[in-house]
Amino acid sequence: MEQKARTDFEKIVKNSNFSKNDINFKIKNLNNFIKNGFPNKKQETWKFSDLNQIISKNILNLSFYNDFSLTNNIDPSIFIDGLEHNKLVFINGRVEKIDFKHEDKDKIEITDKVNENNLKVINSIISLNNAFTNKHYKIIVKKNYSLKKPLVIYSITDQQLNSKNISLRLDFLLEENSSLKLIDFFSDTTENNFINSLYNFDLSKNSTLKNYKIDNKTNNNIRYSFNNIEQDENSLSETFVLSSGSSFFKNEINCNLKGKYSSAFINGIISLNKKKHHEIKTNINHLTENTKSYQLIKSVLENNSKAVYQGKIFVNHEAQKTDGYQLSKAILLNENVEFNAKPELEIYADDVKCSHGSASGSLNKNSIFYLMSRGLNYIQAKDLLLNGFLLDVIEKITENEIKNLIKNSIGIKE
Repeated sequence: MEQKARTDFEKIVKNSNFSKNDINFKIKNLNNFIKNGFPNKKQETWKFSDLNQIISKNILNLSFYNDFSLTNNIDPSIFIDGLEHNKLVFINGRVEKIDFKHEDKDKIEITDKVNENNLKVINSIISLNNAFTNKHYKIIVKKNYSLKKPLVIYSITDQQLNSKNISLRLDFLLEENSSLKLIDFFSDTTENNFINSLYNFDLSKNSTLKNYKIDNKTNNNIRYSFNNIEQDENSLSETFVLSSGSSFFKNEINCNLKGKYSSAFINGIISLNKKKHHEIKTNINHLTENTKSYQLIKSVLENNSKAVYQGKIFVNHEAQKTDGYQLSKAILLNENVEFNAKPELEIYADDVKCSHGSASGSLNKNSIFYLMSRGLNYIQAKDLLLNGFLLDVIEKITENEIKNLIKNSIGIKE
């Protein structure tokens, strides 16, 4: 793999217009990735999801080279119907379209003059992303401005693409009293690619981020997504994850509550079948007083699928009056499924309110029997119980238009 990575890297540099500083930064990260390789089960945070083994089994001769000089045509059928929205389109790791047509143009700034080294490298996949990302954009929402419509990011790979590493990177700055609604829509149906997404968010005082990550199109790709969220005083982040489409998907969310009265809410659904393997991993770091976090993750598993939830609440010694809540629940529809949970609390302050928990089991047979005695067949009874189980998470979404979009995408009914 080392020789392949270096050869492909040299081809990309030859065909691109990177500065000398960019190339040096990328070489440093390439060397770090080659030294450490893909994460494996020997690393504690990857003990349930051995990415090195997963890629070795599913992708033969992984290629790191992409020709970013090629322009890709956008198929308009990919766009979400019935939702007015702004658009950012990635095709094969290249940004092909940025359209904020619903917004005041002087309130949104887009720049490719970005400090590449502004994010701590916590694993070799971030190094891989830094080494092979094409162009790195930063989107700035100006002070006192709230986007009128959501921004939808479409991540697409060409139908002919196979066994490729695709790296995506975006930075966001929400200035004071601003807000952004962001939908990550993973809509490609290609086969056997590794897609590596990295987003960095800076939330200034009194700003609000609402991020919805939707992976519901069946495909055989392997995905990794890392969101880093830095929050200032009285800022709010809401993250919702729908994880069901890809063959493998690990969503990792790191949130640093650095300002007083900042809060973070993470809710997610993992719904899997057919040997799929998905993981949600969260780190909520309470770094100052009077901060709040809430996490609720629910999973439904059948047919040899595997789900993992690893969630950690860290409370610094200065973070008095912290309020942290974390819960994961899973319904196992067959005996041949696997659910792993690792909830953690690490607390160094003494005036806090924190709790965590995890539970898993099968559908309640008495509830099934009761519903069938009222005229429902087994399938209808099962679907009704699963609907109620997942609806609890969906109702945490605070934007009604987006809530209805997600309900319709997975068949949830009131």
